[in-house]
Amino acid sequence: MIAAPTDLTGKTCVVTGSNGGIGMAIAEHLVEQGAQVFTTDLGDTFPGSCDTTHKAFDLMSDDGQRACADWIRDAKPDVFVNNAALFDMGTVLDADMAQYDRLFSVNVRAMYALMQAAAQAMAEKGSGSIINMASQAGHRGEALVAHYCATKAAVISYTQSAALALAPKGVRVNAISPGVIDTPMWKTVDALFAKFEGKEIGQKKREVGEAVPLGYMGAPADVARVVVFLASDQSNYMTAQTLSVDGGNVLR
Repeated sequence: MIAAPTDLTGKTCVVTGSNGGIGMAIAEHLVEQGAQVFTTDLGDTFPGSCDTTHKAFDLMSDDGQRACADWIRDAKPDVFVNNAALFDMGTVLDADMAQYDRLFSVNVRAMYALMQAAAQAMAEKGSGSIINMASQAGHRGEALVAHYCATKAAVISYTQSAALALAPKGVRVNAISPGVIDTPMWKTVDALFAKFEGKEIGQKKREVGEAVPLGYMGAPADVARVVVFLASDQSNYMTAQTLSVDGGNVLR
């Protein structure tokens, strides 16, 4: 038996939302596997520990989305990691339309536009792997995260539809649903829970980690390793799937 490799030498990979904890780990893992990696985020440089070809785009704006889509087409990626997203909180009583527009603009509209750009480039080559970043929040509603949950449910649905449309073109489309991952963003998330639930700073983060069946929050590397799997020949017969990386939080 010859095991399928995770080696990505000669592959071109694009990672959006690269300057956050998960995106940065993904880029670093892909480079470690030999890929040429293009990264993008709001920041002008990539702060990770590896060399990438980086460019800043504001995915909140239509112009930024179009420019990023053109950049992706020009890169002709073999692997596209659709990771950029925004988070905010609010119940249906106070999550207003401004929050709706902001989250849906990046988490759904930009996600779709950039996935389409990558799909068009890959279809021309007859191969490729698109990896969309969903969330455990996309599998269930949460009282304080109404808009965010809805955006991530949309990611899962678009992943399935795109996978079915692109299968005849040789392009695979899958998603990853991270659970509670210990990233710098959790400082903001924890503060929001403190505001909405009247908790002390640090309390919510401790509680969600303890509530995970495995007993702790995940690390960005836990998600990045699954990205490598979906990017590589290890997953050649997988498409239209959403893989949960959540320590057992969501049972499906």
